Amino acid sequence: MYFHTSGIAVSPVIPFGAAFVVSFLTSMVGISGAFLLVPFQISVLGITSLSVSATNLVFNLVSTPGGIWRFARDGRLDVRLGLLIAAGTLPGLFIGWWVRTHWLFDPHSFRLFVGGVLSLLAVRMLLPQRAGRRHVVSPRFTEKTVSTVAALALVVGVIGGTYGIGGGALMAPVLVGFLGLRIPAVAGATLLATFITSIAGVSIYSLLPGPDGAQSSPDWPLGLLLGLGGLVGTYIGAFAQKYLPEGMLRVGLALLIAVLSLTYFLQSLLAR
Repeated sequence: MYFHTSGIAVSPVIPFGAAFVVSFLTSMVGISGAFLLVPFQISVLGITSLSVSATNLVFNLVSTPGGIWRFARDGRLDVRLGLLIAAGTLPGLFIGWWVRTHWLFDPHSFRLFVGGVLSLLAVRMLLPQRAGRRHVVSPRFTEKTVSTVAALALVVGVIGGTYGIGGGALMAPVLVGFLGLRIPAVAGATLLATFITSIAGVSIYSLLPGPDGAQSSPDWPLGLLLGLGGLVGTYIGAFAQKYLPEGMLRVGLALLIAVLSLTYFLQSLLAR
């Protein structure tokens, strides 16, 4: 049995396995893994259409509940923080859709954008935490904290909507870098926000057409297949997080992101 996408026949084991591995590793730091599945769809499956971003959001819908449930079961889910992030991110999703379908319609431009986003993620993950805030577990919801998180989430929502990652992949490093929160404190919250915003993101890409009527709706069979692999991966990753050193998780993920970023910059330059 083979799975057909963009004229390429691949075994269902490949997208399922890729999503499982990616989600297992990234869910430990509060990231769904969607940002790594963009390169997978482009390079392995040969998909360069607008559906890449929308398909990633379908993956988020199916995959993140596993990690969210595990974090909640272990008492490591900050629901208030997750809802605050989602509230700030949602308005940016529409802007992100417009940017993707009108400014980054060309595959060359999109590859540059992918490389730029991955570079930002790598830098954020490698930045040391502020010494005076290493003990912070969850934020105090003062007026300043709420406005700061909401403003950051709005920017992240624009980028996340463009890339098709729901925003969590950027929000986790931002919360760690700017607010001094620990990864175990934000992981569940960012996955929850990713799930909520992905619902809106899928709706936007499915209902609104791209330029000149171009199809921007998701590839549902592929998205669901990736999501199932991610569902298992996020659950196991959320469980395994408490047994691994936080520093090792952050540095290892940052290095992986940096390599992928360099790869896409090179591909974009060589394609010109």
